[in-house]
Amino acid sequence: MSADPEMHGLAAARLDAAEDEATKPVRRRVAGQDPAKRQQIIEGAKRCFMRLGFEAASMNDITAEAGVSKGTIYVYFADKADLFAALCEGERDRHLQFAKSQLDESVGVEEALTRFGVAVTTRLTSNQVISAMRMVLAVADSMPHLATRFFGPEPFSGVAILKVYLDRVVASGELDIADTELAGRQFIDLVMAGVFKRRLFGILREEASPQLIASMVATGVDMFLTYYRRKS
Repeated sequence: MSADPEMHGLAAARLDAAEDEATKPVRRRVAGQDPAKRQQIIEGAKRCFMRLGFEAASMNDITAEAGVSKGTIYVYFADKADLFAALCEGERDRHLQFAKSQLDESVGVEEALTRFGVAVTTRLTSNQVISAMRMVLAVADSMPHLATRFFGPEPFSGVAILKVYLDRVVASGELDIADTELAGRQFIDLVMAGVFKRRLFGILREEASPQLIASMVATGVDMFLTYYRRKS
């Protein structure tokens, strides 16, 4: 009697799952013990997620792309969701450091807000970030912990960086703002109002041009400063 294909597939799946469980170490390596290997895994996962999407990308795909074994991946990451979240957190941290540098290296409030606005808008409306957001939103109901980790308590944590800067210029008397956190949120909404939601929902399928972003940011900065600049 020939083997039932469905039973054969089920057995293979169980065997693969058992293999995965067997290769997971009891305790994962402390992050940073081998940062080069960790980054190698993240870069391989990034290519898989961008090509296949979060749900379709398997750990087998990631191991092949990263050039490591499953056991090595599980040394660093608990599961695929943990790996995806770590990838997103690393990208976000690098971007926020760049955005902060735009504020710190500028001369004058208008230049600082303009450079910060261009950096934030360019990044948050990029293909990479929009794709990542869509992946997370697609599994938010079934994997709320992933959505919580991805978005965090503050989806655009650039607000925190901007608040510190605004506190500084308010103290120096350049701007008159009672609530700098609220003002920071307003600023980010202003500079991205013309493109972010349209990009996220697929109305704008292509990235905004640098010229369009510069125009939106210039308008947003002008409106923001008109309202908050200290009156003589």
